[in-house]
Amino acid sequence: MVDPDGTEEQELLRRKGIMCAEVCDATCRVLSEENHLDEAGIRVQLEWCRSVCLECAQVMDRHAGAEAAAKACRECAQACTDFMATLH
Repeated sequence: MVDPDGTEEQELLRRKGIMCAEVCDATCRVLSEENHLDEAGIRVQLEWCRSVCLECAQVMDRHAGAEAAAKACRECAQACTDFMATLH
């Protein structure tokens, strides 16, 4: 997607994309594995994922060719919001 030796803005884009992928992966693992996380802990994880995804989408918006990535980030953020709405 971007050259690791590129501009500072490209480096920001690369770092945000990696962070978003890692947070989404961690959130998927929390939700799919049997764990002893209570509802409050799940909510914190979902809020963190939502926040990181929206931040990443904003960075992606500034780069031509990153529209699909920005859309995926927003869809993930919406999925987190929707899931949180099911919690009591």
